[in-house]
Amino acid sequence: METAALLWTAALVAAGVIYWFVWVMGAAEVQGKRAVDLKMGSITRDKVQDKYKQYWSFFRRPKETVELSAEKIPAFVDTFYNLVTDIYEWGWGQSFHFSPAIPGRSHREATRLHEERVVDLIKAGPGHRILDVGCGVGGPMRAIAVRSGSSVVGITINEYQVGRARAHNRKAGLDGTCEVVCGNFLQMPFADSSFDGAYSIEATCHAPRLEDVYAEIYRVLRPGALYVSYEWVTTALYRADDPEHVETIQGIERGDALPGLRAHDQVAEIARKVGFQVLEELDLALPPAGPWWNRLKMGRIAYWRNHILVTITTILRIAPKGVVEVHEMLYETAGHLTRGGETGIFTPMYMIVCKKPIDGEKLPSS
Repeated sequence: METAALLWTAALVAAGVIYWFVWVMGAAEVQGKRAVDLKMGSITRDKVQDKYKQYWSFFRRPKETVELSAEKIPAFVDTFYNLVTDIYEWGWGQSFHFSPAIPGRSHREATRLHEERVVDLIKAGPGHRILDVGCGVGGPMRAIAVRSGSSVVGITINEYQVGRARAHNRKAGLDGTCEVVCGNFLQMPFADSSFDGAYSIEATCHAPRLEDVYAEIYRVLRPGALYVSYEWVTTALYRADDPEHVETIQGIERGDALPGLRAHDQVAEIARKVGFQVLEELDLALPPAGPWWNRLKMGRIAYWRNHILVTITTILRIAPKGVVEVHEMLYETAGHLTRGGETGIFTPMYMIVCKKPIDGEKLPSS
């Protein structure tokens, strides 16, 4: 009897530990994803590992090789977001971007304030139709729609993210205000001059050529409308002759589906090239902003807890084969991002505010 009681006690404890690890600790920051829900987008279960290998073989190559295959980049970005969207949502919430740390504020509050800044920058208000370029699962879209009273249309290349964003919009009661379209932001399915403002939050870094996406945004904005972008760039501290700097930046590029990070001083030049008037430039990561990378400094215990969760769900065939490799890739990438932030050679929030001139308006000579 004592042996049986011990076995039952051990079984109950084990069940409790598994429940705590998977259902309690495995919940997303913003409820909606748990460790048991990692499906890897719209990729069929038997293809996840193969798709990961194809992605990695493409983006691990030198930047020059990727540039020669620019036409293939949108498809690999789509693959990337199929692979990572569920993991991002599980551990990160519904906003796939960074924000400056704010003393006394949670990550969630800092994220919301970083998103709501867009409303003031582009002067969004009731009755306006605003474009979210690279909307992901729509966290920023919902925050901006609520704050501004505008209607927001988001575009993402990933069909799985479209479904997730629409589900979140319905849950938030915003499906009448927020619309999500599946498409390539290099060839957007919108009419000329059809938006009253636009923004992109850490999204246009996926474009092979920044001028191509900026030109599309310029096309769909009405004259006089404003556009703001938070760009991923290297800073003035980056040195191309420093092997550690190069490895850090290439690590960010490999692990985030980037065809090549641009330098901070290239962004405004590109915006002017397509016709924009540049109103403001500012690295939002500079002091007094708090370190944006603190959120990435996951402790070893937390990492191994997540890694064990992912491994167990894979062994039990709850999650498909390949999830463990994707999780490891993202953890390694977090290390590169952290080093980029700590050394100051990289920022994910170089802000540029632009205006589409009104017909006949004279542009500044600068």
